[in-house]
Formats: sequence, structure tokens, C-alpha cells
Amino acid sequence: MNSYRHITRLVIASSFALAASLPLAAQTIAITGGKVYPVSGPPIENGTVIITNGKIAAVGANVAIPAGAQRIDATGKIVTPGFVNSSTQLGVQEVSQVSDTRDMSARGKDNIAAAFTVWEGLNPNSVNLAPARKEGVTTFVVMPTGGLVAGQAALVDVVPGTTTDMMIRAPIAMVAEIGDPQQAGVNSRGELIVKLRELLDDTRFFRIHRDAFDRAQTRPFAASRLDLQAMIPVIEGRLPLVVTVDRESDIDATMRLAREYNVKLIIAGGAEAWMMADKLAAAKIPVLTGAMNNIPAGFAALGQRQENAALLRKAGVQVALIGNAGGGDEEAFNVRNLKQEAGNAVAYGMTWDDALRAVTLAPAQVFGVADRVGSLQPGREGNVVVWSGDPFEFTTRVEHVFIRGHEYTDKTRQDMLMGRYKTLPSTHNNPPSQ
Repeated sequence: MNSYRHITRLVIASSFALAASLPLAAQTIAITGGKVYPVSGPPIENGTVIITNGKIAAVGANVAIPAGAQRIDATGKIVTPGFVNSSTQLGVQEVSQVSDTRDMSARGKDNIAAAFTVWEGLNPNSVNLAPARKEGVTTFVVMPTGGLVAGQAALVDVVPGTTTDMMIRAPIAMVAEIGDPQQAGVNSRGELIVKLRELLDDTRFFRIHRDAFDRAQTRPFAASRLDLQAMIPVIEGRLPLVVTVDRESDIDATMRLAREYNVKLIIAGGAEAWMMADKLAAAKIPVLTGAMNNIPAGFAALGQRQENAALLRKAGVQVALIGNAGGGDEEAFNVRNLKQEAGNAVAYGMTWDDALRAVTLAPAQVFGVADRVGSLQPGREGNVVVWSGDPFEFTTRVEHVFIRGHEYTDKTRQDMLMGRYKTLPSTHNNPPSQ
């Protein structure tokens, strides 16, 4: 009997997985009457968004609604692009304290794992995906962590199916970390920069002398062949280098390195980036940061302040908001809290429009996918969210979530827990007498 039940469960699970992976039927959706924020342009009162075959077909105040379209009445609501969380371990980490559920780090050679493709370990059936989607996060960047060079990141949509089904672009960035020398196997920050410079030098040499390398006629390198090969797009400026770094002096050193090697740099974390705001703006270096922390996570972040994002944006820096800038307890299961991150940024000086842009179009532009996601424009993916009110207010609810033109209403684990305890058994308030 137990074997029969086990087989039955497997069959049911397989059926659900197969259904989730099947292509969705083409449909036309008309979201009408709401205040539409395209982000790429001014808001539209009493606007309409048309989604056809998974793409946005039209946006405006006087848009003809195709016959047979499914209508969503958004009167009194706010309509935005789906939110983009541009630095997460969603799908590659379930429980941080359980090693079997962590797939976001690679050992590499001498703390260099440039060839590591973190999305290969992404779990498309993660229970953390549905809660993120239900709170308006439709797209996210999955980033590796650990070592000096952690590996390559990818951009995916929160849709059912396989990792291939979810994928928008991979790789979208190389990820490095400067801040904890011990984590990278050295004793000081200066040595971190030296090791990174050595890697970039070796990559330059390897690119020119690859044939000699294959004949074993070159000098030893700091990294493996695959890691050196993976770094070539970085030194050629085709793949940005995301560097997780907090301290002002470390940011300055990283910027010098980027200038020296003509690397397209993105700063992540950046607790003290506000001290370098004018220089970052002049160099056109974007920053991925948060607005939830005002307590330094360590000595490298003594200048941490919640006005960081607002000060950077005021100086002209392209800012993308991320969950707690990697410095708090917002792990993969709380990726959904991106809207609170944006709300806090507004509370600490960022304009509302800039905060919305920082969780939609800004990350799409930073990673070169603004032609796919991040705004409500014809031709973009049909990633649209209808909110009951201001998205950054704590009491606001997500009423409709569309990704690639399909609405998702599936229950999350949190919904099931709420349902379970909403109606308590009669014995709860009337325990049996002893």
C-alpha cells in the first residue's frame, strides 16, 4: 500500500511538472481603467494595456480593445511593469543552513570560479518562486557567491517549466567579491586587488596565446583554462563585471582597475558608495544597493546609511534596488520584499518615480535587457502587475500578475498555511477536560 501511494504521488507530481512545461495558449488581454506607469514615459490616467501572444501590443489612454480580449478592470488601481530583482540566490538556495539546498557557490581554482554557471543548478520547482511572483517580482537575476570571482549570473522570468523555459539571457554578468580577504584566501584587501589584476593580465595573455597554451608552451596562470576563457568577454567589454564591495577605498580601487582594463563595471552592495557618488556618476557606473540597513554589517561598511540609494540617484548614478544589498537577513525566501525595499528608499529621500524605475527599467538597462523587460512598451514581454494601490505601501495587495502574457494565481506555501490555521478545530478553544 505504501509503495502504491508513493507511485501515485510521483505520477501526480510528474503530471503537474508536465502541465507546467507545456506552452501556454495564445490569448489577448486588455487591462483597462487603471493608472498605468510605463516607466519609460509619463504615467497614463485611465490607461489601457493590451497583451497579445505574450507581448505588450499597445499602451495608452485611447487604445482600441480587440474583439474577444479578456478584460481586466483596473479602475482605481495602479498598473506597472513586473518588478526585477537584480541580485538574488532565488532558486539556488532554499535553506541557508542546509548545505544540500545551496547551489550558489563553486570551489574553483584558488578562489577563482569564472567558468561557474550558477543557473545550471537552479531549481525551477523551488517553493520560493511562487511567493516572489505573487508579490510582483516577475524577473530576477540569479547570482553566484563566494571566493574572489564567484562565477556568471543569469536573468530569468518566474514562470513554470524548466530552467530553459525561465531563461531570458545567460550569462548577463561576471560576479566578483571584494571585501572579505579571508573568503578569497588572502590576508589583505590590497592582495585581493593584486589577485584580480593578475587574473585580468592572464586573461589578456591567454586570449592572444591560446594556441601556445594548448601546446603547453606558456607560463603558469592564476586560473584554469575554462576560467580564463570565461573571463575573455569581460576584458573585451562584452560582459559586465559585478563587484560586490562596500568600503569607499575598495570602491575607488575597483574603479581604478576597471579603467585600467577597460572593464564594464557594476558595483553591488556599495554600503559607502554614497561617498563616491559624483565619481560613480561621472564614470557611468551603476550601483545595485538596498535601503533596509542602517547598521554596518562589518568594518568595511561603517559608512552604511539608508539614504545611500537616494544620494546616489540624486548625483546621477543609475541605481537598481536589491534586497538588503546582501547585508541583512533577507534570504531567497524574502525576495518578495523588494517592494518594501523601494518603499524604504522613498522614505529616505529617493523620489517615488526613481524608486519605481530602480525595480523595473533601471535593472533591465543595467543588464542590457531593456528591450525585453522593465517597461510597458509595445514589443516588450507581457510582464505586468496590477496593484490595489501604491506598490510601495505595506498594505497594498497584488491583484493580478502577468508574466509573458499569462496570469498566475497559484497558491503559495504561505497561502496554504494561512488557510490551514484560519479555521481552527473546535477543540482548540475548548480543550478536553483532564
